[in-house]
Amino acid sequence: MNKKEAVADVVILCGGMGARLKEETEAKPKPMVEIGGKPMLWHIMKHYSHFGFNRFVLALGYKGDYVEKYFSSMCENGWDIVYAHTGQNTLKGGRVKRLEPHIKSECFHLTYGDGVSTIDLNRLVDFHRKHNMIGTVSAVRPPSRFGELLIEGNRVVEFEEKPQLTTGHINGGFFIFNRKLFDYLTPDENCDLEFGALQKLAREGQLAAYKHEGYWQCMDNIRDMQYLNKIWEDGNPPWKIW
Repeated sequence: MNKKEAVADVVILCGGMGARLKEETEAKPKPMVEIGGKPMLWHIMKHYSHFGFNRFVLALGYKGDYVEKYFSSMCENGWDIVYAHTGQNTLKGGRVKRLEPHIKSECFHLTYGDGVSTIDLNRLVDFHRKHNMIGTVSAVRPPSRFGELLIEGNRVVEFEEKPQLTTGHINGGFFIFNRKLFDYLTPDENCDLEFGALQKLAREGQLAAYKHEGYWQCMDNIRDMQYLNKIWEDGNPPWKIW
């Protein structure tokens, strides 16, 4: 089994309501807000596809039918998309657990539906395999409103979601996990990922940190959306590596 087959599935969390983008998300889910005329989700999927990862398991929730209708009507060469409706109000951990029957590979990618990056996914896979932990999180250095990672060497020793950031790395949202992650989750609506499984993995020394010093930007609010659209319109968006 080659590394692509061993880490074949790409799980994308698409179920949130996107309250800070309410002007856009009253009609559509947050990952479907457009950057350069295409949904943010499409940009993320193009990134994974560029590195040869084409099997997508979409964890749907709020207005999930909107996502399914859009991608069912378009054609991207080689994409295999699984639409999994994981509940309207389910937290991230519960969504991931409910995807367990759909995930075929021994390890899988996991990311949020609202961030773009230049991260080299093949290097991320190699790093994860080398360090032999349950999970690997990408660690980045953007603005101060995101969760902070305390890292020693290449191991996360503390995972703190959205503190008052001082210095250091934050959770960049491009993960790889092996199937042991499911042992840390339940299918309950209130099972979270960050406030739960990731904190426990960090305490147990089972969460590696892949430091990405390149471009990373999430779309957390209207200002972020406008910023990303301006970069796209200027003609040289750094995350467009495909």
